Amino acid sequence: MDRLSGMSVFVKVADCGSFAAAAAELDLSAQMVGKHVAALEARLGARLIARTTRRQNLTELGLAYYRQCRVVLAEADAADALAEDLAAEPRGRLRINASVTFGSAALAPVVLSYAERHPKVDVDLVLSDRRVDLIEEGFDAVVRIGELADSSLVARPLGPYRLIPAAAPAYLVRRGRPSHPRDLADHECLVFLGSSESRSHTWTFGRDGEVEDVRVGGRLRMNDTRAMLHAAEAGAGIVMGPEMLIQPLLNEKRLERLLPGWDAPSWPMHVLYAPDRRPTAKLRTFLDMLVEAFPRP
Repeated sequence: MDRLSGMSVFVKVADCGSFAAAAAELDLSAQMVGKHVAALEARLGARLIARTTRRQNLTELGLAYYRQCRVVLAEADAADALAEDLAAEPRGRLRINASVTFGSAALAPVVLSYAERHPKVDVDLVLSDRRVDLIEEGFDAVVRIGELADSSLVARPLGPYRLIPAAAPAYLVRRGRPSHPRDLADHECLVFLGSSESRSHTWTFGRDGEVEDVRVGGRLRMNDTRAMLHAAEAGAGIVMGPEMLIQPLLNEKRLERLLPGWDAPSWPMHVLYAPDRRPTAKLRTFLDMLVEAFPRP
């Protein structure tokens, strides 16, 4: 029997909870549904469904196979729809989520460019530092920064989210320029008030295999990156901020890059979407533009 058809039948059985219910959904006989599942089990050499006279449950292998089958079937649907999507004009509503700092500073211009290029798409850009549920809250895609937890979502990697240390010329004249990361312990540092105090107060640097963790502190602590940059521009202290926000200030000489040669922290960045959601023309074209705007090194 065709393997994809067997996978499709097996997923329907798992979703419906019984052979009879799946048969009714698929307009097949229960016997034919059973043959499809039996053929998969014969191919794998193991049981996917534990059957009793009263009930049936997925085995441990069956549960893992079910999850992978959903991804495979979604990819197969995407392949079948590729020609149609390429010819179709993006249209409809596109809902995107990202963190506040990244979304307002870096993603918003990309969204504006996308909206200008695709006038038949209405875009909702929802910025929040809360971790949203993409499926439950109806988002087409979310951009996430940091290591990904195990998830059934499809993740496309983007360029890393880099941090760099900087300070205003006036501050450096007054307090001096640090030559080594451990010198930061004697400086006024602008600390981000995040969910983890130990993480926000510890800045990590690396060079040639050497790692230096520095406990920093200062009189000003804030929970907004833009406010910290304004404070840094005013000479209030040293900031560790996103390269995408600091680089324009470096170009204008409003801030100066510190500790050249040392690598500051960076985190992976991905755009996520549901594997069982057909990649429509609007989503596909947005993903392509996002990968182009934030390319991997």
